[in-house]
Order: sequence, then C-alpha cells, then structure tokens
Amino acid sequence: MTAARPNTCPERASTAQPFSRSGKIATRHLTRIAIVYVRQSSTRQVKENVESTRLQYDLVNRAQAFGWPREQIEIVDDDLGVSGQSLEGRKGFQRLLAEISLGHVGIVLGIEMSRLARNCRDWHQLLELCAVFDSLLGDADGIYNPREHNDRLLLGLKGTMSEAELHILRGRLDAGRRNKASRGEFFCQAPIGYVRTDVGVAFDPDEQARHAVQLLFARFEELGSVSAVVKSCREEGIRLGVRPIHGTDRGLLVWRAASRSNVTRILHQPTYAGAYVFPLSLTDPTRRVPGKPSSGRRAATPDEWQVLLHDKLPAYITWGQWERNQRRLKDNSTSFGSGPPRGASLLAGRITCGKCGARMPVSYVGRKKPYFTCCAARMEFGGPLCQSFEASSLESLIAQLVLTALKPASVELSLQAAASIQQERERLEKHHLQSIQRAAYEANLARRRYEEVDPSNRLVAAELETRWEMLLQAQRKAEEALHRFRQETPTALTADQRRAVLELANDFSRLWNSETTTDIDRQVIVRSVIQDIVVDVVDNTERLAVAVHWAGGFESQHETRRHVQSFDRLDAAEQIAKRIQEMYDEGRPLLDIAKQLNHEGYRPAKGREFTKTSMGALCRMLRCKGVIADAPNIQPHYWRAGKLCDALDIKKPTLSGWRRRGWVQVRQVGSRWIYWADAPELQRLRKLAAHPASGSTPTPADLTTPASRMPPEPSDHP
Repeated sequence: MTAARPNTCPERASTAQPFSRSGKIATRHLTRIAIVYVRQSSTRQVKENVESTRLQYDLVNRAQAFGWPREQIEIVDDDLGVSGQSLEGRKGFQRLLAEISLGHVGIVLGIEMSRLARNCRDWHQLLELCAVFDSLLGDADGIYNPREHNDRLLLGLKGTMSEAELHILRGRLDAGRRNKASRGEFFCQAPIGYVRTDVGVAFDPDEQARHAVQLLFARFEELGSVSAVVKSCREEGIRLGVRPIHGTDRGLLVWRAASRSNVTRILHQPTYAGAYVFPLSLTDPTRRVPGKPSSGRRAATPDEWQVLLHDKLPAYITWGQWERNQRRLKDNSTSFGSGPPRGASLLAGRITCGKCGARMPVSYVGRKKPYFTCCAARMEFGGPLCQSFEASSLESLIAQLVLTALKPASVELSLQAAASIQQERERLEKHHLQSIQRAAYEANLARRRYEEVDPSNRLVAAELETRWEMLLQAQRKAEEALHRFRQETPTALTADQRRAVLELANDFSRLWNSETTTDIDRQVIVRSVIQDIVVDVVDNTERLAVAVHWAGGFESQHETRRHVQSFDRLDAAEQIAKRIQEMYDEGRPLLDIAKQLNHEGYRPAKGREFTKTSMGALCRMLRCKGVIADAPNIQPHYWRAGKLCDALDIKKPTLSGWRRRGWVQVRQVGSRWIYWADAPELQRLRKLAAHPASGSTPTPADLTTPASRMPPEPSDHP
C-alpha cells in the first residue's frame, strides 16, 4: 500500500477531467479513507499494458474530485501481476477486506469490477462486507451502495459477468492451444538435452549435454532402476546440462548433478523418443498447496493424452525402447509393479498367487529365510489369507531351471558382456574428455579477459584473476578425474581376462554360486529370463504346483514342496504312518526307519529329510494317536535282544557270542538283530544258558544244534 505514484503528480491532476460528486457519497463516507485498488493479471500485462495501469492510478484524481483529501486516499497495488481468479496469493485484496471489516474504508475505487475479483465467492464476500460496514464501490460507470437493492443486484450481475468472462477467455486460450498442439507446434519449455527454436525444439547444440543424456539412457538400460542410475552418475561424476527458464542464468547451460527427480522426468518424457505429446501434465485441484499457485500438477497418463504424434521431434531413443523403459519403471514401482530387485530372496517380486492372481509379497524369518504370503483378500476385504509358504525349496527349483536355461547361451552372453564393458568404458572416457575440453575453453576465455582488462583497474583485474585461477583448478580436477578413470578401468579386456570370462561362461553355475555374486545380481538374472511364477498350494498340503512363465511366452509346469506346520497336512501322511508302523513292528531302530523313508522319497513336514530326532518325535506323536503301540508288535516267536536276554536270564554279550558262533537263529532287520525261538528252541537255549561256561569242558552238540528251524524271511519285506 503506497501513498502516491509518479503518475499521480499535481501537473497531471490539474489536467484531469473533473468529476461530479455522487449523491450516494455522504459525510460519514468522507470521514473515512478512500482506497484505489490496482491490479493486472500477469507480469506480462504489467510490462506491456502500461496504459491500463496508468488509468487505474489516475483514479486518485477521481477520489479527490469526490471530496476525499489526498492524505485520505490510499493506493493498494500489491496485486500487480496476480490473477484475480482466486483469493489465494492476493495480499492486496486480503488487506482490502481487512480494512473494510474494521470500518476504515468509505469507498473502494477500481477501473472496473473485474479488477477486484473474477470469482463470485470472493466478489460476494466483498459485497457483504461493504454492506455491513457501509462502504461504497465505484468504477468507471458510477458509484454503488451495496446496501441498496438495485445497486446490489447490478453489482451481482457485474460479478457474474466478470467470472463468466474469465472462463470465456480461458476457453479461447485453451482452444487455440489445442489447435496448435494438434499440429505439434505448441511448446512450453524444452526438456534437458533440447533447446527451443522458432519452429519447435531441437537437440542441444552442446555435444557434451547431448552425450550426458545418451549416457543416462544407456545406464538405465544396463542397471534397470532410477536409484542405480543416480548412484552411478554420482560415483562417475556425470552431470546434466540444464538451461534454466528463470533467474540470472536463464537460457544458459548450467551443469548440475543428476538428481532422482531429473532422471525420472527424463525417463518418463516421451519427447526423448521423438514423440510429440499434449498435454504432458495436468492440474489436480486436490493436490494444490495453499500459498503455492503453481502446485498440484501431475504427469498426464497415456490415456489422458489428447495428441500423440510419432517421429515429430528429434529423438535420443526409439519408441520401442521408451515403452520398455516405462514397463521397467512400472515394474520397479512398489505401487504398480513388483518393485526393484531387493532383499535376499531370489524370487522377490515375481511370485503370483495361483488362487486369486494377486502379487505375493515377501517377508523374512531371520535374515535370509524368505516367506511368501498372499494377503490381498485380508487387506482389501478383511478375509482370510489365501495361501503362504516358505520358499527355500522353490528357490532351489527356480535356480536349477535358470542354470539349465542359460547354459547353452552362456558363451554368447559372456562375449556380449565383454563387449558391453568396453562400450561403457568408451562412453565414460568420452564424457571425461568433453569435461576437460569445456574446462580448458573456459580457462582460456578467462585468461583472455584477464589479459584484455586495463591493469590500472585493479578491482576488476583482481576479480578476473580469481576467476581464472578457479577455472584452472576445475580444469586440473577434470584431468585428474580422467587419469584416475584410466588407471582404475583398463582400456580393454586382456587375453587372460577374456579367458577367465569364457571359463566362467562354460561353468555358469560356478559364477552363480560365487561369493562375489550378490543376491541382487541373481534377482536381475532371474527377472531377465522369467516374467512371472504362478504358485498354487495343492489341497492345503506341502505340494506346490509351479507354473513358470518365461520371457518369450513359453510356460513350464513343475512341482515342489513347502514346509507345513503338522504331519497331518502332508499329502502322503497316511502312507508314511503305515510304513512307520510296518518297520516299527519289525523291530527296526529309529535311524533305520528314517533312512528307509528318505530312500523311498518321503519327506517330513519340516526339513529336507527324516532324522533320528524327528523320527523319535513323530513316533511319539503316532503313539499318542494310537497308530503304533508302545512296544513293537513283533511276530510270534521273534525276540528283540533285550527281551530274549531277560527270558534266558543272561547278559547281552553272552547272546552276542552265541550269535557269532551260530548257536542261535537270528535275522538282521536294518542295523538290528531279531532272534527267533519257539518253545522247543527256547527250552534248548535255557539249557545252554544253564550249562557251565568253562573253556576246558566242551559244550554238548545237542545244546548248540537248533531244536527247530526258523521260517524263511517273507519276500515282501523291504
């Protein structure tokens, strides 16, 4: 708010046309201040429409003609260059409302009512305040009292017409913009790597600026994620050439570090594929931040594009490569895809539920034990979990499939890898050389400026000398960066290195299992050959039906297993219990039973195979359920060593000695000996046990000869 302006000087006031005083202006109005509200909609109008601004300032003369002394007239021009479509950001209008609500204002003058507001909400708020606190409104057509019905009606119509006029003007501008965009000729600003011309956009004339953009696309093609590209650019010292559209550096080439926002914007921009797209962005009113009129903008989706013209602009990449980049970016997004390679699981982001089709997230038990759970139904509808499984066996299956699939092409892949390493090195070396050339040019330019300055102008000479020294230091840093790069990165693969690469290609499994190969590296390899893995838990058992969708469209079917919480959930639980009962009743030890089950292909609920410990726990569980007895149900006349020793009242070493001499009939079941003795044979053994053990007295033949013969072993026994 200012008291006077140069264009309201007495000389101009004296030549102004006199105004007649309106009958609506009362003495109570003249005792308060008069406010002249000045506004232009944009900075361009302020610079170019100077006559309109001068007319608004001349309203001071009109207020004086109405009877207000000059010291009671205030000019509110804080809103010059601000649109009147909203109250937001209009400090002058907000101050005007505050002054009216305090009862300080007698009249508000504007060249026309549209200068005050182009929004009915703000306009009627102003009218209501003026009516309550008895303030007048005036424009070029006359004076209005908002307390009077006719004036209130007329002011309401003027406010409505002002808002409608804004929409009409905006509609005309939008129609012209769309018409120009349909020909591919409407441009706001050129993206990084391009410059605006009279006919559109063209490649940036600076070769290093173009090369930096090309290098960025090549890095994304190689690394596959925005974060990896930004990190690589930071490590290699790669900067992007940006031409600002505001500030002192407007239009000049400024080198800035590659940020995540810039890299993401470049990868999403279809302009780099030579396509003209309109609109590139849209305004979402729900995202606007108070106090920031330019906020709320978002990128337009392909479905929202009104114009798409291929091969209209110079291109850095092909349209096919741009589409691949969008698919990869979407797949890297945790909101729309599987996310970037991360975590310890080989299959993170590639598992799909075979029951509902939702992507299954991964969690970890401990640090590296992956666990997949389909929780889509629970998250969306509060329902039960679809399915879940521990993925160690599935990862082993997929790793074996990938190794098998890549083995025939491993040599070719290794040669391509060697070639790509050399190409990447050449691109980086070119970038460093361009940096040195630019630094040398700027240093020479600073030197020439320093030499051309008048030596007597010491202040200017000192400043130029300081700049020259800074640029020389920048040149030395660029040369040191190139030297360091050449020392750390060999110019080409040596014969030994090439031979090592070929050896690794011939033994891809060794490279896969190498300690230098990270979990992320393996994930990237899996994602390059496998698009999706659909897993279905069969009948809530340990069986997993796996459908692998390979890159190229081929689908392979497999089956593996998962860990389950209980023995009863095993698909072969009944068969396993029956086999355990048979071998237990035969008198086999627990370790033999576990080995036999593993040999026959059975697996426990948890773990890779049965062990003596797990078999003991399983047998205790089966005893509680009554599946097996507390003691083995051995066939009649068969004895375990301990039972037979108790019946004969001898010790186990004695029985073992009889077995070695052939005095007892025995059968080996696994690692255990089962003895046979019917009634006659048991009577003979008792006599043998009662015979005195003396080395000088031979044992009678009738005591060492079987009284009856053991039946032959059944052929169906394992």
